Amino acid sequence: MNGAVASRYARALADVALEQKDVDRVKRDLDSVAEAFRHSADLRAFLESPAVSHDLKHKVVGELASRMDLVPAVRNFVFLLVDHHRTELLGEIEQALETELNARLGVAHAEVTSARELSDQERRELTRALEQRTGKRIEARFRRDPSLVGGTVVRVGSTIYNGSVREQLMRLRQQLETE
Repeated sequence: MNGAVASRYARALADVALEQKDVDRVKRDLDSVAEAFRHSADLRAFLESPAVSHDLKHKVVGELASRMDLVPAVRNFVFLLVDHHRTELLGEIEQALETELNARLGVAHAEVTSARELSDQERRELTRALEQRTGKRIEARFRRDPSLVGGTVVRVGSTIYNGSVREQLMRLRQQLETE
C-alpha cells in the first residue's frame, strides 16, 4: 500500500520537475530533504506529531526550505506531505522518484564489476556498448573485484551480462560435456 502511495506522489513530483525542466535540481533537493529527515529524529518526531499545529509545521518547513535553498517545487511538495501526514514516506518517495524519472528519461543504472581497474577509455567504451544494447542512457558504477579471474560482470536492472573468465570457462565446459 505505501509503495503505491509513494509512487503516486513521486509521479506527481516528476510531472512538476519535467514541466519546469528542473529535474536534476528537484531530485537533488528532495534527496537533501530526505537525508535531513533520515538523520534527524527530532525533525521526524516534530513533523509527524499530531500535537504540533499545522501552521507551526509550515513555518518550520518554510525555514528549513529557505536554509537548504530548496526550489519552490520541492518546498511545496514537502508542505503537501506534511498536510497529508505522509512525511514518513519521504524515503520511499525519494526512491520512487528516481525510478520514475529514470523510466521517463530512458536512463538505466549499471553496476560493472571487473577483475582489474578499467581505464577511462574502457569505461566509456563499455558504457557506450551498454547504451547501444539497451537503448537507454547508462549511468554506470564501476568497482573492482579481485576474486574475478578476469573479464567483467555487468548488471543492468535485473539483466546480468557475465563476461567473466569463470563464466566463459563454465560455458566451454558445458559445451564440451554435451558434445
